[in-house]
Amino acid sequence: MPSHVLAPYPALRPRRLRQADWTRRLVRENTLSPADLIWAMVVHEGDGRVPVSSMPGVDRLSVKEAALAAKEARALGIPCIAVFPHIDGGRKDASGSLAADPNGVIARAVKAMKDAAPEVGVMCDVALDPYTDHGHDGLISGGKVVNDPTIERLVEQGLMQAQAGCDILAPSDMMDGRIGVLRQALEAEGHHDTMIMSYAAKYASAFYGPYREAIGSGKLGTGSVGNPIDKATYQMDPFNGDESLREVALDLTEGADMVMVKPGLPYLDIVRRVVEAFSAPTFAFQVSGEYAMITAAGANGWIDEERAMMESLTAFKRAGCAGVITYFAPRAARKLGA
Repeated sequence: MPSHVLAPYPALRPRRLRQADWTRRLVRENTLSPADLIWAMVVHEGDGRVPVSSMPGVDRLSVKEAALAAKEARALGIPCIAVFPHIDGGRKDASGSLAADPNGVIARAVKAMKDAAPEVGVMCDVALDPYTDHGHDGLISGGKVVNDPTIERLVEQGLMQAQAGCDILAPSDMMDGRIGVLRQALEAEGHHDTMIMSYAAKYASAFYGPYREAIGSGKLGTGSVGNPIDKATYQMDPFNGDESLREVALDLTEGADMVMVKPGLPYLDIVRRVVEAFSAPTFAFQVSGEYAMITAAGANGWIDEERAMMESLTAFKRAGCAGVITYFAPRAARKLGA
């Protein structure tokens, strides 16, 4: 704001507008509601709930429990749930062959959730890392993750998810060109209304560790080759900002309806740049490491956990996010509805 429009002290005392709760609420620039939250959830192939040790308060849910969670989301006003699979290690292979299984845990969970609460959207991760024995997001050949053969597998996976009733496909693999190929395949198969939220700016981050425990892909391997492979060969370099705009532009051009920045809090500058450049629905993922840090510090009494949770979620809205994918969603929604 230009300085010439501001009156000098004491004519202007900014604290006047902060003196009471009602005045602070009256002039508040941004608001947070349950409608801004997407509930990140891990489903597993067994029964009941299985706690994730590095993410206190987060459980892997059975298909039955996921359906109950969809009803809870409806009651809390949470509009969408993002589901991720935990696959038993003995059932994984180098090609991630279970990723497109129409009878697999994701297909069954999507159907159960939509039957239980059809008003709640379901978003599915399109990536191979939960299904591969090497933990990478794509197929490995010649000592590297190969782009185009991976896209073929991703399209099979995405079409299966759409057929199961998934509302939003969210490719998180970071292969070049996958949004355009997936969109073409959806159109060809008649899935005209299936949305795509692209992980457009996904960085090679240290904040994903607890998630890899949650889905059981914690140790990255090399598959059938002997050379180590780094996810930095396909995820973005944390030192880069301009590159994110190129990635977002490509994905929107190829047919993404919405875009995502991942991780969240360490990349709010990227969120702001994307929103200002494209004015497209932009989301951020408050990833497992962010969740774990807040809950761990809260458990040790170092911070007020609930206030830190709400403050962190508010930061996404202030940066320009249309919404945020977070493991805090049900807890935050209950707080907002109190």
